[in-house]
Amino acid sequence: MKPILQCVCVSWCFGLLGLSLHAAEPLPGDEAIEKYLTGETKLLSLGVLAEADSREAWEAKREELKRQYWDMLGLWPVPERTPLKAQVTGTVARENFTVEKVHFQSKPGLYVTGNLYLPKVGHVSNLSGQEKKKDGQVGNLPDGKLPAVLYVCGHSGKGRDGNKTAFQQHGMWFATHGYVCLIIDTLQLGEVAGIHHGTYNLDRWWWHSYGYTSAGVECWNGVRAIDYLVSRPEVDPEKIAVTGISGGGAATFWIAAADERVKVCVPVSGMSDLQSYVTDKVCNGHCDCMFLYNNYRWEWTTIAALVAPRPMLFENSGYDTIFPMPGNERIRARLAKLYNWYEKKPGDLFDIGITPGGHADNVELRLMAYRWISKHLKGDNSETAEPPLPPFDGKELRVFPEDSDLPIDSLNAKIDESFVQLTKPTTPKNEEEYRAWSQRLRGELLDRVFREWPDEVLAAEVREEMPDGRVILRTDNEVSVLAARIQATGAAQEKPKRLWLVVLNADDPEGKLPVWTKGTLPEGQPITVLSPRGCGEFSSWTRKNPPNYVERAHALLGRTADVGRVWDVQATARWLHEAEGNELSVGVIGKGQAGILGAYAALFENCIAEVTLVDPPSSHRDGPHFLGVMKVLNVPDALGLLAPRHVTLVNAKDAAFNRTVNAYKAAGYEGRIDRK
Repeated sequence: MKPILQCVCVSWCFGLLGLSLHAAEPLPGDEAIEKYLTGETKLLSLGVLAEADSREAWEAKREELKRQYWDMLGLWPVPERTPLKAQVTGTVARENFTVEKVHFQSKPGLYVTGNLYLPKVGHVSNLSGQEKKKDGQVGNLPDGKLPAVLYVCGHSGKGRDGNKTAFQQHGMWFATHGYVCLIIDTLQLGEVAGIHHGTYNLDRWWWHSYGYTSAGVECWNGVRAIDYLVSRPEVDPEKIAVTGISGGGAATFWIAAADERVKVCVPVSGMSDLQSYVTDKVCNGHCDCMFLYNNYRWEWTTIAALVAPRPMLFENSGYDTIFPMPGNERIRARLAKLYNWYEKKPGDLFDIGITPGGHADNVELRLMAYRWISKHLKGDNSETAEPPLPPFDGKELRVFPEDSDLPIDSLNAKIDESFVQLTKPTTPKNEEEYRAWSQRLRGELLDRVFREWPDEVLAAEVREEMPDGRVILRTDNEVSVLAARIQATGAAQEKPKRLWLVVLNADDPEGKLPVWTKGTLPEGQPITVLSPRGCGEFSSWTRKNPPNYVERAHALLGRTADVGRVWDVQATARWLHEAEGNELSVGVIGKGQAGILGAYAALFENCIAEVTLVDPPSSHRDGPHFLGVMKVLNVPDALGLLAPRHVTLVNAKDAAFNRTVNAYKAAGYEGRIDRK
């Protein structure tokens, strides 16, 4: 782990934002795109608890919501529970507890390092009366099964020691009070280091297309950690709790919502709502492990709601700048409504805990968490305090003591490449297979990627026409783009056959016909050039890396900027078509990613009859990026869905495009696809 990466990680997750987010002058599109994001946030925030208004309505939705939740974490279909291959590499001991240094593989090659805190007989506070009467040798565990706690870590840069060493006081308390406690490292700040910041500052936008988020890894590692705990003979599998602060607070939600074996949870300073994250831009202070991709367009509290009716204490500090109290209060009110359907009296199953101060793992928060867990796992309501136990030196708790001990088969540093189960392409062989194939892929696209896409995107609205042929079009709520009518190449035809729409990329000259169109556009046809949102000077917005606010905020709302660009192409094509009295169909042409945007617009817009793609990428890994699209299909398959529309592929040399051609053959429209 490079020290600079650790410093960045600590800064944003503990509110010590050393990065200046105040920089250059605003760009022309900043105000509009922020209004758009705010409007989408307000829309989604109306759907509290998936619009359930009773316990019965909630429970009827819960199973499907759980499937959607796993999907948004990149965990659907649910991964195979492969052998953990758990090993204990050493132990350290104090008079009243022992720590085992353990590792396991949540997936083959995905290593999770942790410390397992175990109590000793005669040195355990607040055990049940039955346990106190039993004798045993010092150094052995108390007889009988013990409750267990999974502690998931926040972002603390402890280098090769792993961030588990920053939270060892939790393990000590639990072990001295009759619990087994497993503290596990996070992916990025663990002993076997991976990456959390793919879209935060590394420009790995293909994470969006894969549907990969480091939050999914943290969730899965937690689920497998529970598998490890219940495999231990000391642990009562019916008494499992999970807790953690900051990134660990978020992971507490991920794990408790995913795994019903968690009987009680205490998330600490780990979640806010969409209004806070997007409208108030609090997402700028968080890394990718704090967020799933909101494909199903949930109000964010729905994630936490999946824990109900299991006991939850929702904790925060009153002056936490990266989990501000207004968002905390909104979530509290929503969850209280849900838990009221289950509680005999308020506070039985859901409560809140607030302490003074900022974002920190303070003693008051810890003690509230300990009392809540003891109440619900052990029926113990007694007051407690933290014993003044000195911490271990971090190196003492290393699972892999030296660099030479690190596993050579580790995939942690590149787990983003293989963690999500991507689609395996299939090609239909005849018309019957094509119809079934097309129906399935279109259905999955609309359900998992283009959620709530309307049957018909309305035509763009003209806001201003200029003498030089440029037109400002309103394509979406708060979104305006620039289009330009270009004189037709060659002699204009008396009766044109098509209205051609040229879709520009961000680096194409705005309002002009690009050089690459020469020889690809039919002569004599009317041409309009479009710069979709974020492209060209008119609608460009500030791109600051990190925190990549606009692009990351889109994902929290179940969109990407590229999805918005598909909308712009579709709305502009509809405008062109209707402006000509619905008589002329539209042809769309684009180079690189812009061509793929045009193809997707054609999938949803009947007035687009022809698509030309110049130098198209053969995979969504290279863009354009839609959330989780590669779990459904890839570029060649999407193009195959366009039959019977006419498709021209220019310089599409990758063999993957053979799938497009074969799909057209199976559909019976081989003559409507050309490769040049």
